[in-house]
Amino acid sequence: MAIVKMKKLHVVAMASDREDLLRNLLHLGCVEISEPADKLADPQWSALLHRDSSGLAQKKDEMTDVNTALDAIKKFGQLKDGLFIQRHPITEKEFLSAETAQRARDAAGKIGGLLEQLSRLQGEESRMSAQRASLLPWKGLDMPLELRETAHVLFRMGVCPGATNVGAIQAELSAADAAAEILDIFSDRQQRYLLLVCHRADEEKAMEILRPRSFSAVSFSGLTGTPAENLSRLEEKLIGNRAQQQETTKTITACAEYRDALRVYADRLNAEAMRETDAERMLTDGTIVFFEGWAPEESMDRVEALFREKGCAWEALDPTPEDYPDVPVQLKNNWITRQLNMVTEMYSLPAYDGVDPNPLMAPFFVLFYGFMMADMGYGALMILFSILVTKKYRPKGTAGHLFRLMGMCGVSAFIFGVVTGGFLGDFIPQIAMIINPNTTLTALPSLFTPLNDTLSILIGAMCLGAVQVITGMAISFAEKLKKGQILDAVWEELTWWLVFAGIALAVLGVTKVLLYISLAMVVVGAGWNAKGFGKVTAVFSSLYSHVTGYFGDILSYSRLMALMLSGSVIAQVFNTLGAIPGNLVIFLIISLLGNTLNFALNLLSCYVHDLRLQCLEYFNKFYKDGGKPFEPLAINTKYVDIENS
Repeated sequence: MAIVKMKKLHVVAMASDREDLLRNLLHLGCVEISEPADKLADPQWSALLHRDSSGLAQKKDEMTDVNTALDAIKKFGQLKDGLFIQRHPITEKEFLSAETAQRARDAAGKIGGLLEQLSRLQGEESRMSAQRASLLPWKGLDMPLELRETAHVLFRMGVCPGATNVGAIQAELSAADAAAEILDIFSDRQQRYLLLVCHRADEEKAMEILRPRSFSAVSFSGLTGTPAENLSRLEEKLIGNRAQQQETTKTITACAEYRDALRVYADRLNAEAMRETDAERMLTDGTIVFFEGWAPEESMDRVEALFREKGCAWEALDPTPEDYPDVPVQLKNNWITRQLNMVTEMYSLPAYDGVDPNPLMAPFFVLFYGFMMADMGYGALMILFSILVTKKYRPKGTAGHLFRLMGMCGVSAFIFGVVTGGFLGDFIPQIAMIINPNTTLTALPSLFTPLNDTLSILIGAMCLGAVQVITGMAISFAEKLKKGQILDAVWEELTWWLVFAGIALAVLGVTKVLLYISLAMVVVGAGWNAKGFGKVTAVFSSLYSHVTGYFGDILSYSRLMALMLSGSVIAQVFNTLGAIPGNLVIFLIISLLGNTLNFALNLLSCYVHDLRLQCLEYFNKFYKDGGKPFEPLAINTKYVDIENS
């Protein structure tokens, strides 16, 4: 349970062995190849070696095609993955099967062609629908659309604003002695659709009257026949188009049989894309390839065996302190503390020369969460949900850690629920009183309750906080001793432990001697490395920062009591509201709805406040963050679990 020791690798191999070497490194899954930017920035290196090309772009294109095909199957087949993708086990042989890969490529190509066809049909439908909408107002016009003029007469279709007075236009045309007629074909709130019929010689007169009324000409180039005939033809085409779309979507839906093959191939392509990414990180002169990287010390036997097999030249060095900021961090934990990885990663990984916080945080995190939730019913739900999700979906990574941590916190919440007598608040006593008003079951057995023992719970919460704060100081003390910073450890941690012990002895009336000695040590130690007047200011600064800091940190743990109290009170309020009518069915409906809401709120708020206590009150005593995650070349799957055949 610590930060895994890393080895810095420098490797030279034959360029002809590059692909085979990368495939084997992918299979090992324990070597991270570094970016060579610093080498390429060095003129001496860049004069000898350069990046080589890879098939990364091709792999990304294939990944896009496969993911598009999967999205299409899910969309048109109306398939749902549920809350999580349910992984299924597969052997490495099946994962790398050429037959599965070819089947997936063929399916992706087929679905891609169908999607292009569907897109074309949808585009045609949009154009025809737009044309249909533009023709509908002219449906009553019994005139071929291609008829624009005769030897002496012009026909002009156009639109004017909906408020246009057609009678006034006709009157002006008559007054102007223009051989013209304006016909009102259709109107709606926005526009009036008009047909102007006029003698060629009077076209200018008619247009002078229409222009002030925002008359805009309309034409349907390429269409022949009346609007009604064109609308009829469009309807037939739209029906045919939609039938083709339905047939295409049915064909895409039928491709659901390829879903498993596509998923396997998607995972495989992701691994191959990682391999090609690392291929671009290797430097070459055409004859040899060179790369730098990192590997866990515990995996070096396998790594060196591979390098020997491939005839590589390599060296594996311990990182120097100058390398520490660049050393990737991998945490080695057991099945209990591993679940806290999600908390650590959410905050920040520890620096390579820091300390793994997971085993130091795990007992406090689980204990505090249970303290705040403190309900048997809620704890049982957390345990049940954790078991169902992990067994059925087998989530990995952060999601897997989350649900396994939920189960551990559920156990803690259940235990504290037993201690406080809480089961969905006072759910069981309320049911008992509805069934039998004279029942003696008014509360479940408990050692203490949030409502009746609030002060005791507050004191207990702050005592737990003091324990965690002192634990953080102890970790810092040990780390400083390990690094040889003995005086820092004495003046910054040991002195304040003596102060705390002195205060305790003074309060108990035992003696005040230790308190006086420890305060003298605070005065001396606060400015032990300062000079001149800085010693005086250092004393006041140290006293202020430490006294307010420790007091504020410990006081912050009162949130443990507040969350326990609020969750219990809200549950009891809903139970009381449900019990007012005295009807069991109404009680169950109101109580369960209220407890569901309360459970959801507590599930999140307990996590947030627990996380805050760890990151702010605990980590600031000893934690050195800033680590970079170890990201080896490995097969990371989304849809399948690869098992050894």
